[in-house]
Amino acid sequence: MEITWFGHSCFLLRNGDFRLLTDPYDMSLGYPPVKIKQALRIVTVSHQHKGHGYAGDFKDGPYIISRHGEYEIGGVFVYGIKLFHDNEKGMARGQNLAYLVEMDGLKICHMGDLGHLITSQQEEELSNVDILLLPVGGVATINAEMAAKVVRLLEPKIVIPMHYKTEVTPWLEPVEGFLSEMGVKEIVPQPALTITKARLPLETQVVLLERRS
Repeated sequence: MEITWFGHSCFLLRNGDFRLLTDPYDMSLGYPPVKIKQALRIVTVSHQHKGHGYAGDFKDGPYIISRHGEYEIGGVFVYGIKLFHDNEKGMARGQNLAYLVEMDGLKICHMGDLGHLITSQQEEELSNVDILLLPVGGVATINAEMAAKVVRLLEPKIVIPMHYKTEVTPWLEPVEGFLSEMGVKEIVPQPALTITKARLPLETQVVLLERRS
């Protein structure tokens, strides 16, 4: 399994020839367009904001998932779980979908624009997550402190922060706040995460990815 980050909340999950893309952004956000040479099988959309819901112009027409429920495509299982984009049960910013992906023996959870601490029921639905893709930049999502609390609730083996301040999104909070909350003093960003079930760490580890151009 290889995970690469295109910026904001957009990741590519690749296992052999199978490719799944999360939360593709509209170019108006400011990042360059996502270019993937091989065909995508699945695109997941957490909500329909321009930074998360652009699902057009992909080669060979991937299966686009934008609603809650259970899906199976090519031996990969995807579970869309209802959450909220705010701390008012969606009254301020609407709904948000988390996606739990079972792929290559791993459970990867993309939390979309999570805007609240998860409930005990949601914690149960998202239990046994191996890799957690988590917003940490505040403003329109949970902030660093809340993100660290979500990590402690779910206890993933690996957490990859997303949706934080970059040169394109200066209105968000920087990732350093989350790293501090997690007690991470030094970390070297890496181009991609290549991982198998057997190589998962015993305790939660933060992995910071470089943005793929």
